[in-house]
Amino acid sequence: MLTMYRRLSVFLLPLLLTTACGDDPGNNCENCPADEQITAPYQPQAYPISVPAHFLPPPSPGDNPLTVAGVALGRRLFYDPILSDDLSMSCASCHHQDKAFTDGQATSKGILGLNGRRNSMALVNLAYNPRGFFWDGRAATLEDQALVPIEDHLELNTSWEKVESRLREHPDYPALFRQAFGIQYKKEISRELAVKALAQFERTLISADSKYDRVVWGNQGELSPLEERGYELFFVEFAQTLDHPGCSHCHFDPYFTDNQFRNNGLDSVGNFSQFADLGRGAISGNSFDNGKFRVPTLRNVALTAPYMHDGRFNTLDEVLDHYMQGGHGVENEDTNIRPFHLSAQDRAALIAFMHTLTDTTFIRNPAFSSPF
Repeated sequence: MLTMYRRLSVFLLPLLLTTACGDDPGNNCENCPADEQITAPYQPQAYPISVPAHFLPPPSPGDNPLTVAGVALGRRLFYDPILSDDLSMSCASCHHQDKAFTDGQATSKGILGLNGRRNSMALVNLAYNPRGFFWDGRAATLEDQALVPIEDHLELNTSWEKVESRLREHPDYPALFRQAFGIQYKKEISRELAVKALAQFERTLISADSKYDRVVWGNQGELSPLEERGYELFFVEFAQTLDHPGCSHCHFDPYFTDNQFRNNGLDSVGNFSQFADLGRGAISGNSFDNGKFRVPTLRNVALTAPYMHDGRFNTLDEVLDHYMQGGHGVENEDTNIRPFHLSAQDRAALIAFMHTLTDTTFIRNPAFSSPF
């Protein structure tokens, strides 16, 4: 009998060791299968990010600090169609750098060719948004936001289980995940780490070098007379009468958004339940929030047409037409939505000023472009 137990031990011991290694990703067991352990160095370095004096240092969560390897991994994932079910689309398919990371469509199409409900938002200065992501703010953090498009039927339409498997089996990604996060085994590659990397890259997408920044904050050059008039029209403090655009009530310097959720007078409805898209109200559960959407940044706005959450306006002229009408008097419309008049010259001036918010350095920055 003792001899039989010894024979069983000879056969069972390797199996037990292998099982133990498979259950404990932190186990440095020498008997673990060689293809499970990642052989790559882990030497984390802080990512060197700098901003001008008129910007605050970009905040970063304590559990996901920016590192050189983490940002590089996030950049690669952002541009890699490995995140979509049929390997045909990536995050960058709906967020083009030359369009300030929008796509020029009223609403974006996913891999099935179906239109989404909303316009692709610009990925600009996301690190400075404390109030939630997407038009309705349903994702509290960039990490939460990055989880959603992969499994959305109207976007990349796959499963995180499939993506995790692809990343673990990939010839390059295991080493990149180890360099970014210090993991030891391929099976430690997870959706949580993938979205941390994506969020790190997105927090580096800072736009602060437009003509406006150089003139107003850097004392370099000057605005043209037309741009100067648009500057006076845009900022509330220059208003001489109530008949004034008042743009900076919601789009104030330096980020040109307050990231609040507002009803900006787009739709005439009889009651709050009649909005075609409930927006923030669907998330908050407060009917008074129905029809409210996050205020987008106007940085690079000349590059991000069409406009509004549903892309209904094709040009900045059309946007001005809307605001000049002053909304529809719906009870929860923002108090700053009121009619005003612009002469043809002032309309041209205001649009000329908005063009000074275009940051060509941002849209050409090689650190933000595809690594492939």
